[in-house]
Amino acid sequence: MDAGFYEIRGGGKGSHRKYTHAGYPGAVTLSGGLGDDAKHYQERQIRRAIERVQP
Repeated sequence: MDAGFYEIRGGGKGSHRKYTHAGYPGAVTLSGGLGDDAKHYQERQIRRAIERVQP
């Protein structure tokens, strides 16, 4: 994930990964392995998170 988000080490179980941003409260969780397509609700959550941190 880009836009200034970074992965929280050890933040997800199994194939889940958590990302956060200094200007975003909480975290965005993605399931699946690297290179897998995100689910539609995950894409929506990511889009909203990026909109929230952009000036």
